[in-house]
Amino acid sequence: MPTRRQEKVARLVREAVSDAIANHLSDPRIEGLVSVTRVEMAADLRSADVYLSIFGGNDSAQRKSFAAITHARSRIQSLLAGKIQSKFCPVVHFHLDEKLKKTLETMRLIEQAAHELEQEDSVPTEEE
Repeated sequence: MPTRRQEKVARLVREAVSDAIANHLSDPRIEGLVSVTRVEMAADLRSADVYLSIFGGNDSAQRKSFAAITHARSRIQSLLAGKIQSKFCPVVHFHLDEKLKKTLETMRLIEQAAHELEQEDSVPTEEE
């Protein structure tokens, strides 16, 4: 379980990385909506795992956007260092967060199954 200090630094990292991606990167490969879903801090606060969800475009465009963001890691790192007042600036490591996509796909499948059950219930059977 993360400490209060880890949670506070994680929140600062999340806000700084979100701002950096949205306002300070002008790479044309970044398409669609990029969202920082969560940040996991190491116990010593020296590294941060940043999870990103990328919406819009196909899988190829999403991979290009993720590649562009990881390529700009040093720029994001320097912007983060300017916003965090700490002895050490955490080193960021980017990961693609597939959890939200899987949740949306599961919700779509549930809705599809519910719709199919509704259609089965509305079709009269021979016994009626």
